Amino acid sequence: MADPRSATPADPATPADPAEPVRLPDALRFLTELVAWVATPWALAGISPWLSAAALLLLIGLPTVLATPGDKKQVVVPVPGYVTVGLVLLQLVAAVAGAWAAWPARAAVPVTVLAAACLVAEQPRWRRLVAARP
Repeated sequence: MADPRSATPADPATPADPAEPVRLPDALRFLTELVAWVATPWALAGISPWLSAAALLLLIGLPTVLATPGDKKQVVVPVPGYVTVGLVLLQLVAAVAGAWAAWPARAAVPVTVLAAACLVAEQPRWRRLVAARP
């Protein structure tokens, strides 16, 4: 029988444990990001399709490339915690502004409530990110 202490660590490329619960702040942030990715280009499409595409590229591309070490498993370009906080704030503002510019109030109000809930739920993570030394 093999010694469990000598087992090799799990491959970082393997998916997370499926039994790991989804945290509320993560779920709220993900939903807000989805709304930002839809509402912002939708609102900007009437002005310019190029502006709409650029907004989508920024909203998806920046958080994919820039990350704070320890906050994500894979970091392409490491940045301080306040940059990650700023990117989340950008997503929140884009979701709310895009929703109010593109959709009727009956759709924009729930987006605003979602963004406010995300803002509150993210506070512990933001404090941790800003306090962390790069």
